[in-house]
Amino acid sequence: MTSTSTINPRIVEGLYCEALVLSDEVRATFDLSGRIETAGDDIDTLRIALSCEALRTTTRMMHAVAWLLNHRAYFVGELSAFQLRRYGRLAPDFPIADPDRMAMLSPSVQTLIKATENFYARLLRIDRQWREDQRGPAPSAIDRLRSRLDLLQQGAA
Repeated sequence: MTSTSTINPRIVEGLYCEALVLSDEVRATFDLSGRIETAGDDIDTLRIALSCEALRTTTRMMHAVAWLLNHRAYFVGELSAFQLRRYGRLAPDFPIADPDRMAMLSPSVQTLIKATENFYARLLRIDRQWREDQRGPAPSAIDRLRSRLDLLQQGAA
């Protein structure tokens, strides 16, 4: 069964709106998180966990928004397909939240971080499929041989 998913301006706009809402939630959550309500012996460790995950989460969303902005620019003709393939790439190995640090955070913050990870994973799947669609089918051995023969003939002429 073949899956034919194409990315189009409508999909990008929907994802862009979703990314903006999610980014705003991230900003609001981590902006207010400077007030740690849990008093305990290890408040510094909690602050470090919160800071690390805040940085990782906001960076993840910045990458997602940048990817979507590149695709928007492509669809309105401001970027070529070559430029988009070259510069509009998501990091496939962007780190997920550290489980030990996540355990220190409130359930609402954990839920938000997981939502950004899921959103980023969706964009990675879309990007991977788009790149595969752009490549097209691989040339056969005969086509590659003909191309090499054409190059040899052009060099001899």
